[in-house]
This record gives sequence, structure tokens and C-alpha cells, in this order.
Amino acid sequence: MEEENTVWRGRPSQIVNLPTFAACLLMGGAFLVVGANTHWAVSLGAIICALVAGWKWLVVRCLRFEITSQRLRIIEGVLNQNIDEIELYRVKDTRILRPIWLRFFGLANVALETSDRTHPRPVLNAIKDAAKVREQLRMHVEKLRDQKRVREVDFDETGDSEFGDELG
Repeated sequence: MEEENTVWRGRPSQIVNLPTFAACLLMGGAFLVVGANTHWAVSLGAIICALVAGWKWLVVRCLRFEITSQRLRIIEGVLNQNIDEIELYRVKDTRILRPIWLRFFGLANVALETSDRTHPRPVLNAIKDAAKVREQLRMHVEKLRDQKRVREVDFDETGDSEFGDELG
């Protein structure tokens, strides 16, 4: 077995927070305008809006994705950190999702379908070069499946495999 190497590292763009940032900016500005002429407590609303925007920024900043030659790691958490790993040979399918608002910024989501029980559908949100990342992922998935001789058999609702009634 070869050594595990990092293939790609990335994190989501702060663009995912655009609606929150816009709402906080509008509300904070309104609180400051109203608070300047009335009571100091109204200015507290502006501070709360700034704290909300700051927390959202921090949550996205602390989310990282790492693809190695053997697994996908999703590292998240501001105060407490969770590190989830998905073995690449468990990846069944990948898709690139490009909503229009992400396309404006040259970003996309890479959605995976896996046989992992804890993370059956992880998504790498708002990343750059999504097509390139998807191809690197696909290449390593196929390589690992060949090395480990992993084959996937899907069952339909009746419990039959794609090979008919051979499995009992």
C-alpha cells in the first residue's frame, strides 16, 4: 500500500454568508441610525448584528475540506472541532452543482454519494475549481477501488441485486 498524500485542501468561500452579511449590514445600519437619535440600548442591536455576522464568518472560516489519496476529511468547528473521514473507495458518485449565484463568483458545490453510514451525502460547498477537484477525487476513487478490489452491488426495494436472484 502506498503512502497517503494530500491531493487537495480547501474551504468554502465566504460568499455562502452573503445573505447573512447583507441582512446584518442593513439591520445594523438601521439600529445605528435609530440609536443615534434615541437611546443607547438600540445601538446594542447593531452590536448584536456585528456579532452574528462575525460568528457566521468564523464558522465558515473553520470549515476545511481535505482530500488525500485515501480519504476525504471534513474538519469543522469553532470551539469544538469535529473531524470526519470518508474512505474514498466508498464514494459511489459525484456531481457538480452550480447555482447561479455561485457561478457569478466562479464557485460550485461538489456533491458526493457514498456508502458511508455517517456521511452518505457530503457536499464540498462553494469551492473554486470544482471540476478539477471532482476529477482528482474521481481518479483517486478509481485507483483505490482497483487496489482494494472493491466492487459495488446495489439492491432495489425488493432486495434483488442487479445480478438477479443469484444472491439468494
